[in-house]
Amino acid sequence: MGLSRRFLNLIVEDRIPVFKSLRCIDLRRQHFFNNTTPQHPNGNGSESEERPQDATSWAPTADACNLKNTQDAAGAAALKIERIRLPNPSFSFLASAVGYEWTTNCFPLADRKVLCTDQSARAFLFDADTRDVSTMPDLHRPKCVPFSLFVPSADLEGRDDGGGSIFVMESIPAPELRRNGRPSHQFEAFVYGKPTLTSSSKSWQCQLLPPPPFVCDPNMYCDGKLPSISSYTVVGGGSHICISSEGTGGTYCLDTVRHTWSHEFKWTLPFHGKVEYVPELNLWFGLSAKDWHLAAADLSSMDSQPQLVGVWKEFNPPEEWRVTQDPQLVNLGSGRFVVVRFFHTWNQTDDFSYEIKEDYFVVLTGVEVVPRGHDGNDNGCDNGDGNGSGHSDSNGNGGNGKVELRMNTHKSKRHTSYGRDGTIRTVF
Repeated sequence: MGLSRRFLNLIVEDRIPVFKSLRCIDLRRQHFFNNTTPQHPNGNGSESEERPQDATSWAPTADACNLKNTQDAAGAAALKIERIRLPNPSFSFLASAVGYEWTTNCFPLADRKVLCTDQSARAFLFDADTRDVSTMPDLHRPKCVPFSLFVPSADLEGRDDGGGSIFVMESIPAPELRRNGRPSHQFEAFVYGKPTLTSSSKSWQCQLLPPPPFVCDPNMYCDGKLPSISSYTVVGGGSHICISSEGTGGTYCLDTVRHTWSHEFKWTLPFHGKVEYVPELNLWFGLSAKDWHLAAADLSSMDSQPQLVGVWKEFNPPEEWRVTQDPQLVNLGSGRFVVVRFFHTWNQTDDFSYEIKEDYFVVLTGVEVVPRGHDGNDNGCDNGDGNGSGHSDSNGNGGNGKVELRMNTHKSKRHTSYGRDGTIRTVF
């Protein structure tokens, strides 16, 4: 299966932290995917029935018998991964200061469109394809730690009309015990449509949404609890948004047209963060709640708690690599993804010095999930060709009976943070 998208989009914090930029990696030039079938883990073309295999394993060598040697081995491991230089900015921006704060949140729409909001609740929309900047309605209130979900819209003939709805929500909502479902400034939606029945043209409007039921339930906030939204996705072809909260142990669904909450389930989705539907495999993919590995589940029916039908480990860093923020998953279409992980290492410069050398870096890994017997290039294939990448198998139902899936891990690339070309903060 080929790529549905040409660009991998990044929000980069420049060397002056208050500046941010959108940078777009051309996947036709920066290759995260091999053109040939990755080799099977055991190198002889047979299937491995043990545990999920890793594309890149950077365990310290056997002679790393003390702390410094272990640190040196971890640093050397990072250097083995191919470095990537970021392209020039497509667009740079800076929020106006409020006090001594410059906060900008960026939310992806379709293609290379991104919605940006600041700590004053102002918003604009940038399209990297056309290089157009459009003013947007202000949010009713600025958001602290928000997430977003985009639902595209279509015209009467089913064609994408360039609009849609982007839902912006607080991931750690404060209690609103007296609202009883009335609209909340913590949950908003930018909706593209006609403002009134008599309007002749469409435009963006910002609407308040009611909060999910747990925000109005005092029992969910007793004993100092502050429930957070741990995973979120779009289901039903865009008819509903589903969110899960580990703090409440529940899942809640929002009708994207009527803006009403329903279907309160006493279980959570088995994912962490954003979950995306892949129509070619008829499954939803995200990072697993347990260990943040790539995982899949069938969310077409919500009658019972969804079970993971596949979990794959694409990267195995040394123990000395410390995770600095949650990983991110980018859906490139046709079963291809980029998994983004953020790390920190440190080591002493020599045996007689207290000077510490620290490195912050991001590892981006291209992975592909295909039905078993498929090589990812529209060919039926069971054996690898010996290029050294890994794969692992799993079983799923895909909503249409049992299907066996395989993950091919392709290439990992590293970007050093706080360098001349900035620090990657968000990838989409």
